[in-house]
Amino acid sequence: MNYREMNPSQLASELEGLRKKYEDYKALGLKLDMSRGKPDSEQLDLSQGMLNIVSDPAECVSENGFDCRNYGLMDGIPESKRLFSELLDIPADNMIVCGNSSLNLMYDAVARAMIYGVYTKNGCKPWFGQNVKFICPVPGYDRHFGICESLGIGMINVDMTETGPDMDAVEALVADDASIKGIWVVPKYSNPCGTTCSDETVRRLAGLKPAAPDFRIFWDNAYIIHDIYEKSDPLLNLFTEAARMGNPDMPLIFFSTSKITFPGAGVALVAASDNNINQFKSVMKYQTIGFDKLNQIRHVKFFKNAGRIREHMKLHAALLRPKFDAVLAAFERELKPVGVGEWFAPRGGYFISLNLPDGTARRTFDLCNGLGLKLTDAGATFPYGKDPLDRNLRIAPSYPALPELEKASAVLCLCAKIAAVEKALAC
Repeated sequence: MNYREMNPSQLASELEGLRKKYEDYKALGLKLDMSRGKPDSEQLDLSQGMLNIVSDPAECVSENGFDCRNYGLMDGIPESKRLFSELLDIPADNMIVCGNSSLNLMYDAVARAMIYGVYTKNGCKPWFGQNVKFICPVPGYDRHFGICESLGIGMINVDMTETGPDMDAVEALVADDASIKGIWVVPKYSNPCGTTCSDETVRRLAGLKPAAPDFRIFWDNAYIIHDIYEKSDPLLNLFTEAARMGNPDMPLIFFSTSKITFPGAGVALVAASDNNINQFKSVMKYQTIGFDKLNQIRHVKFFKNAGRIREHMKLHAALLRPKFDAVLAAFERELKPVGVGEWFAPRGGYFISLNLPDGTARRTFDLCNGLGLKLTDAGATFPYGKDPLDRNLRIAPSYPALPELEKASAVLCLCAKIAAVEKALAC
């Protein structure tokens, strides 16, 4: 029976039964973790062969004769750039292949803009000392918000929709306010909502007419090939669309192999227009003489081409699919009949966004914590950790083994129901 249909007496009886189950779980002393979107050990094992693929000195030489063990080639070895160019459909000359972390590249890009500014026809004016603001689609990625907060950048919430950020709001905001210098977008299988930007959304982003000439789209392509099910969400190429719309300098595109090979030892890149790349290099040459080129050549020798990367991702999907299915099945079985929560079943990525009844996310989080279940902090999917409706939780199914994940899902559903009934009874 739906909780909204129950009278206070029925709700009180339901709460008594739920609390009894809660105490039963507490006696088990569980230690469960759904807090971050990390690959499990089986996924990491898929790339283990990469660690032994370069052993002879001759294998350390790139196709242009460069010894990858040495200094140099700050923008990456040519075969690595070609591999990711094929994968992302972006010219190799428009990318810099770096170390293991795209988050690092995103932080650097924002920090660099604060110190040096970004390319414009009238030169680069540092953002530091200005009233800089970013548009932040919500629910969104907590680490994007953390970059802004750490650098003193103001954040403006814009709702995520089923087709991406609310573009009516985005267009109005950037056209009216020259202090808005950027927008964060996870375009495919967004973190945490799992949605993909529609063709219309990509075109509207590419065609933005911001008041700030130094406005940038921070395009975090973290899950571009991270399908879980056979049918993939299509995503229009922002790099191509922005150039076609006369805004070639607007996108800064980030990508990494963190959830393809090893999160701690992958390869990351930034792709952008000629003007942006040249400005990046002019500053980066003071930061580094070169990134880990041995790791780049390992990735190239292991995958060989973009098709092999896509085949590799099907192996990841086979491991992730049962986990997503288990969480979604628990929600359908436990939450849907009683009218608690709303969720979207993504076709890829690493997260499920769970919207609970208003005012119950923090209570659900605390209840889960009391049973040994770690979740991403309530509020984390909003700037400054403040969910105005206290309803969103980011669920990360990837890391626990399936039996543990099933227990975690049961605990989560139980706690969500307790919080919902308590809210209904105002107790």
